[in-house]
Amino acid sequence: MIVDLGALRILEAILAQGSFAKAALSLNRTQAAISYQVRKLEEQLGVVIFDRNSYRAQLTPAGLLILQEGRQLLHHSERIHSIAHKLKQGWEPYLQIVVDGAIPMEPVMRALKAMVERDAPTRVQLKIEFLHGVQACFESDGAAMMIARDIEDDPFYRVTLLPELAFLLCVSSDHPLAARCAVSSTELREHVKITIKGSHIRIDNSERLAATDGVRALYLSDFETKKRAILRGIGYGWLPIYLIADELRDGRLRPVDCVNGNRDGYRPKFVTRLNREPGQAEQLLEREMLANFAAFLGDDVAPRRGAASVGAASLASEPPARRRDGSSPARAAQRQGSTAPQV
Repeated sequence: MIVDLGALRILEAILAQGSFAKAALSLNRTQAAISYQVRKLEEQLGVVIFDRNSYRAQLTPAGLLILQEGRQLLHHSERIHSIAHKLKQGWEPYLQIVVDGAIPMEPVMRALKAMVERDAPTRVQLKIEFLHGVQACFESDGAAMMIARDIEDDPFYRVTLLPELAFLLCVSSDHPLAARCAVSSTELREHVKITIKGSHIRIDNSERLAATDGVRALYLSDFETKKRAILRGIGYGWLPIYLIADELRDGRLRPVDCVNGNRDGYRPKFVTRLNREPGQAEQLLEREMLANFAAFLGDDVAPRRGAASVGAASLASEPPARRRDGSSPARAAQRQGSTAPQV
């Protein structure tokens, strides 16, 4: 059975206006046409919808129930028309974003909120990956955009460098390294290194990690868990400074006084595709994310074509720690084994 949406709108009008005559006037229809539509609906459903013995048009209990359900159908009908209209204007039905788990989520959430406030019809899927798993997921899923640390060159990528994301090599206040000075790479390897392992199924870097992280290492899948492990005194590791500001202020976490330096950073890469036309949702999210990351991390947002590689820059608010001989951590790492944030 197909219910006539026009007849449901007539019921709404009769109830709102109080009579068939006034409803006909408001709908620019004749009273006879209105009465015919109501009788046709009653015959179709097999129930009496209006009590015609009263002065004002009144719904029967059955009619009231039908109208309540009918209002939901009318709402869904209007929603379908609205969605179709916005899709015709260029809004995508679906959009996927892949973000590295080291990236702060606040700018991303603000961008998504802006899209919700526009009542966009686009369904968004946000995936969190790590390291090279970000690009692997971006390619395998055909995602619209990604925010990654390192990516392989691709001529069809449009890359925008975001402000620098600063990292600190740190331990809990009760860890033995917290009281040590001038810690060498050799001494670091005597303790458990807590790190993140790429989560995508196409990434298998366990042998490489074992070769670079020393004998004892703990591999985790996200930075919140990594922070908790470091706070528990299990080991040391690199953490984004935005994530540990409170713990640094209250002394629960402390920097490791490492001879190769305890601060580093990199500029995340915001990537979209050059070989397809972006829809309304992608354009809106890109504008909002770039603005939000500039406000959250700094104001240096530099667009580029192609997957240009950018090394770690000095921190915007404080320069990276340097070795006692004045050389940079990166140069020292080449000679003694890197302590740079492998995450």
